Amino acid sequence: MFVKRLDENSVFIGAPAKVNLFLEVLGRREDGYHDINSLFQAVALFDRLKFTRTDKPEIALRVENNPNLPTGADNIVVKACQLMKKEFSIDSGLEINLQKNIPVAAGLGGGSSDSAAALLACNILFDLDLDLKQLAELGLKLGSDIPFFFSRGQAIVTGRGGNIEEIDIPTDYWLVLVTPDIAISTAESYGALKIGLTKNENPFKLSSYKTVEEFVESLKLSVNNFEEAYLLSYPDLGRIKEELLKNKALLSRMSGSGSTIFGIFKEVTEWINNQFFNQGDWQVNVVRPITLPLKKI
Repeated sequence: MFVKRLDENSVFIGAPAKVNLFLEVLGRREDGYHDINSLFQAVALFDRLKFTRTDKPEIALRVENNPNLPTGADNIVVKACQLMKKEFSIDSGLEINLQKNIPVAAGLGGGSSDSAAALLACNILFDLDLDLKQLAELGLKLGSDIPFFFSRGQAIVTGRGGNIEEIDIPTDYWLVLVTPDIAISTAESYGALKIGLTKNENPFKLSSYKTVEEFVESLKLSVNNFEEAYLLSYPDLGRIKEELLKNKALLSRMSGSGSTIFGIFKEVTEWINNQFFNQGDWQVNVVRPITLPLKKI
């Protein structure tokens, strides 16, 4: 995440989206969660959050760009702040302004990233002096994707999401993210998978790569276990994938549990204005993969 301290009581955080470049669901755990094997890549698409410490105990959240998002106790940003207040006996409150740019329920981790930003903001504004590992452990209490956002932005994520293995892979390419007006619940997606307690013992493994082309050729051997069923259930997703490949995507795949379809490109030209992508409430974002700073604030 990208952090700017505004003054003694305020901090600004740019919370990035992530893309699952592959995602294997290895098996269902006895605790009800699932073990995964996935490559998470942070990308340059940001929600922007301003946190201001107040003397009142309440957490007051205001959301721009998405009037349908809840702003009360059901919002994961509020939940993250309440967790920190409870864990560390904090009496003060926060005013939060969230500019929501990452599509919701789209497999891009926007809610998880915002929640991670809230944990980090509390750490800064309430002088808790927690390290990134401690913040990641707190994040796992709220959601499986949250610990990733305390990494440098490129990681193999395993277990239920708390095992983060930092990696170094090429970033000199573009991602076109196409998100149709389809909201897919992560919980429902996992619930629909016909996977038992027996774990897949042969998860996909990356090697080291000098070029994007080598990296993508390896990625083609991997999968997103959610994709096949959703391409059948939501024909628009299949059409988006076909269109990206037709426009010379090196690889096209669904991110996370959907509904965003991404394409990997060496270059993006005027074809992105193709009328095919300008449908209704579809969102199209052209982004770079990024790494994240880990310096302590």
